[in-house]
Amino acid sequence: MKKLKVLVCCLLLVVALSNCSKDKAEPIDTTYPEINTDVAQAFPKQCSVLKRGEKFVFKALLTDNAQLGSVSVDIHHNFDHHTHSTELEECEMAPIKQAVKPFLLIKNIAIPAGLKSYEVNAEIEVPADVDPGDYHFMIRLTDKEGWQTIKGLSIKIN
Repeated sequence: MKKLKVLVCCLLLVVALSNCSKDKAEPIDTTYPEINTDVAQAFPKQCSVLKRGEKFVFKALLTDNAQLGSVSVDIHHNFDHHTHSTELEECEMAPIKQAVKPFLLIKNIAIPAGLKSYEVNAEIEVPADVDPGDYHFMIRLTDKEGWQTIKGLSIKIN
């Protein structure tokens, strides 16, 4: 009787396992998202000049092969001539100086869920009382899987 129970259990296990189907594995996203500042209306571009006390609109085309996640902008001074520019074109630099009241901005910009392409249009105000000079405009784009692309632009604030 014990052998019959073991045989029935084994038979049920074989039937259960044979009815399981393998789920088709989703392809793994290993592609970095892209930041395009070469489109006609994109701003700022490498060596752009911003004016103190004025607003500008950050425009760029963001794309991903699967799904976009988030984008952020970081503006900080480059008075010490450090670099994280990702552009080949070099901008004319002012002499090295000490920061007194530099402009610093870190801004997250929402991307609607489920998109593979998004044209960002975000208004940014440059305070009137910040130090003029060389700055970096860093764009960080992350896709839904966590892959990140960084674009570093050199700009000036007058």
